Amino acid sequence: MRRFTPPLLALAIALALPAVAAPGTNRLTDWPKPQSAFKRDAALEARIAAIVKGMSLAQKIGQMTQPEIKTASPADVKQYYLGSVLNGGGSWPNNNKHATAADWLALANAYYDASMATDMAVKVPVIWGIDAVHGNNNVHGATIFPHNIGLGAAHNPKLAQDIGAATGRAVRATGIAWVFGPTLAVVRDDRWGRTYESFSEDPLLVKSYAGPYVTGLQGRFKSDANVVASIKHFMGDGGTDQGKDRGVTKASAEDMMNIHAQGYYAGLAAGAQTVMVSFNSWNDVAAGQDHGKLHGSKHALTDILKGKLGFDGFVISDWNGIAEIPGCRNDSCPQAVNAGIDMFMVPDDWKAFIANTTKQVESGEIPMARIDDAVTRILRVKLRAGLFGKRPSNNAYAGKDAATQDRALARRAVRESLVLLKNEGPVLPLARGKKLLVVGKSADNLSNQTAGWSLTWQGTANTNADFPHADSILAGIKAAAGEANVRYSQDGRDVNVADYDAVIAVIGETPYAEGDGDIGPSGTLRHSGRHPEDLAVLEAVAGKGKPVITVFVAGRPLWVNDLLNLSDTFVAAWLPGSEGKGVSDLLVAGPKRYDFRGTLSFSWPKSVCQTDLNLGSANYAPLFKLGYGLRAGQRSQLGKLDSSYPPGGCGVSNSFPVFGQADRASFPLAIRSGSEVKPLGADLNATIALPGVSVQTSQINTQQDAKQITWTGPATVEARGGKAMVLPPAASQDGALRFDTIVTQAPAGKLTLAMACVANCGTPLDATALFKRLAGKGKQTVKVPLACFAAKGVDLARVEAPFVVGSSGAFTAAFANIEILGGAAKEPDAVRCEELQ
Repeated sequence: MRRFTPPLLALAIALALPAVAAPGTNRLTDWPKPQSAFKRDAALEARIAAIVKGMSLAQKIGQMTQPEIKTASPADVKQYYLGSVLNGGGSWPNNNKHATAADWLALANAYYDASMATDMAVKVPVIWGIDAVHGNNNVHGATIFPHNIGLGAAHNPKLAQDIGAATGRAVRATGIAWVFGPTLAVVRDDRWGRTYESFSEDPLLVKSYAGPYVTGLQGRFKSDANVVASIKHFMGDGGTDQGKDRGVTKASAEDMMNIHAQGYYAGLAAGAQTVMVSFNSWNDVAAGQDHGKLHGSKHALTDILKGKLGFDGFVISDWNGIAEIPGCRNDSCPQAVNAGIDMFMVPDDWKAFIANTTKQVESGEIPMARIDDAVTRILRVKLRAGLFGKRPSNNAYAGKDAATQDRALARRAVRESLVLLKNEGPVLPLARGKKLLVVGKSADNLSNQTAGWSLTWQGTANTNADFPHADSILAGIKAAAGEANVRYSQDGRDVNVADYDAVIAVIGETPYAEGDGDIGPSGTLRHSGRHPEDLAVLEAVAGKGKPVITVFVAGRPLWVNDLLNLSDTFVAAWLPGSEGKGVSDLLVAGPKRYDFRGTLSFSWPKSVCQTDLNLGSANYAPLFKLGYGLRAGQRSQLGKLDSSYPPGGCGVSNSFPVFGQADRASFPLAIRSGSEVKPLGADLNATIALPGVSVQTSQINTQQDAKQITWTGPATVEARGGKAMVLPPAASQDGALRFDTIVTQAPAGKLTLAMACVANCGTPLDATALFKRLAGKGKQTVKVPLACFAAKGVDLARVEAPFVVGSSGAFTAAFANIEILGGAAKEPDAVRCEELQ
């Protein structure tokens, strides 16, 4: 193989890329073929072929299998010839959230040693993959960089390359050699809960980041800091209808290649060695071609990715993504193998997957040639990455906590990413010595500041103590202004604003990740609707003669006209990560002066339902255009904005969410035993228990989407809000209480299903026979007509707890996606009321 110096590598990538102009001009009409920075090596290919020839079917399928570390031990790697393991978000060695780099390394060594102890003729090293999407964000004490939406606002691809390199070092410190990133989504609807993982709505800006980021991670595999990259999620993940996670992307082939695939051209040219498949479906409505779920699309994975684009690395599925294909399950999906997936992320059901895939190959349903191709690709990547013969601890960064940190780089990234949207003073930077009042829930909250994919999957259940090498924004302000000059009041009440020279309000979104962060059709882009506490704190301090500087910590542009009207200065800080001093560097004057450099990489909405808001879209009229951003000395001319908004959501919805990952509902789950009540809370790794009942987070459809409840005595679980529910008309019409469940232990006593009113009304339904029938049958979807509850005296206009399950004895079941769904009562599989007497 040729050895490239960095300048030559950059030149090679530039020459390999097809020229693509702005949307609407010189559009591609066919898929280009990027020239990868990695060329085929005849000697390497011969070595791969010899290894594959000497492998048994069990060894080959083992290489194609990737379980989660909670379910697969080093002994399993040896016995089943596992090619890979991963840790999901919120999964750590020995389930220790505060595990050190040395702890992670010890487990990585154990997995590697097991892969070297198999009876294979040629020992193939296991590769561990991790979602290190803004630094090595799963590891306690590691530097957490701004999420990609902030990096996009910096308009600095070289910065992204530097962060990629720093992430590689941090990951190698833990003994891991594979990063599931970067995300190359081009977001078209900011209601999507993964918007912050994208660099921009602009395909060409995403493309400009893809190559440098991959180069930062991988280099040419000549450095101990290099890791295998995985560009994701192929493809169209950011373009789903109404921004629904795992939804349908309605795009023509030309739109797919000109918008959603742009980042892949640069990422593949930079030599990205793995590609992760997207959960979404692709429907080319104009051509009348529905390609279905991309996990099962041979057209997308084989014809386009491996054929047209010439990708010779391996394709990895997403978390249980194969089960989304009609006719497939978590443990069985020949369609996905034949479509072109090479390695399968089956976190829990991997043993059954191996057994089923073996039978499917032996029966001829999956050709052996497809298996050999998959294994060839996996070996090619492992050999290129230099994993053979190199124990994880044989690395310059192995086990070193210091290698997981690069605070100076993160602080610079924060400074470059901030966007000044409003500047009526101008008052920034504030002079040291000024008396400052700091308010808002996010000022001293590292969980909000680091957001999703930080120590845990959703970024929830974290405290400031979980981030030992970090500074909150408040800490940064105190350090810059002098601690004696700063007072903090979270809600801004009972404080005399006149005593201060200026007010800094740090507000915004709270943590979420995929699924949980979606804004469904019953919602809008209005931030204050989901977070009224932010409007309240600004109302408490605004209009009192002192400038109000608002720092908005959020993972997407949102409608904030009401907040802008109450602010003299408004800064979009995105999700800055662990370095709050990067924010204070621009708010308070220090020995070195910094100015705002960031500009918007996403258009900012003018109205609450302006969801189709992308450069080039029809009727493009944002409040702030793509590329907008002020400098500290520039005065804005916004004036008073229209802060009115229509009632209802941005779409007609026949669904009323009760408990689920999307459209956060106002019905938190709790368990009740006698007079004791305990909320389940946001910690997805906690076990919550009372006498007779315990609850753990589990999975029915996707990672951590369900609650498994184990009864040993009389107790209930309930979803209860603080006021009566108000159903949208479409949900009321022929509505049913719908939920997914897996019943692992049939009820030993009486089981009831109820809706509870503000004041007690009605009687519960007897669901004993129903749940006995569901036991042992895997995932089932239950639809109980609202009419059944009404027949028992329930007044639906007064219901404050729309889901209450009680058991008098032993019973175990998991529940997910609890909702009231219009029309479901008329569906043929709906429960009949007479079954619930």
